[in-house]
Amino acid sequence: MDFTSEHIPTLPVLYMRRIGAYGVENHKLMESLKTWARQKGLFENSVIYGIAQDNPTNTPHEQCRYDVCLVVERDCVANGEVQHGEIPSGKYVVFTIPHTAEAVQAFWASIFQKLMAQNLQYDESKPILERYKHRLVEAGQCEFCVPII
Repeated sequence: MDFTSEHIPTLPVLYMRRIGAYGVENHKLMESLKTWARQKGLFENSVIYGIAQDNPTNTPHEQCRYDVCLVVERDCVANGEVQHGEIPSGKYVVFTIPHTAEAVQAFWASIFQKLMAQNLQYDESKPILERYKHRLVEAGQCEFCVPII
């Protein structure tokens, strides 16, 4: 699994959140954000982030928060469906993988071993970001941005 290093600046986003066990419902939330973005003319060439805000090994499943975020201009207006937020800036290693359930599961199963093998230290103060650039998704790929120290 190859990776690149990247500094991600603070990014303004509009986001939707769900609270509950991670899984299929996260995908439904992603589809809701895409539908909203299409209706607002914001979907083409978009960048969407999926963020699991909590670690399910130490947070009760029913309290886990998952955000789907659309990168926007700072002056983009939120409404009752979406809230304003920011993606935190920092140094990340970025893994590009096939956009399949199997590849995503393999990523999560091996990421911390891969970081150790490269002498990289995970920055636990920030969440791992799933990044969906429109052009990559169209090509059947997605990215995982792992914060490092």
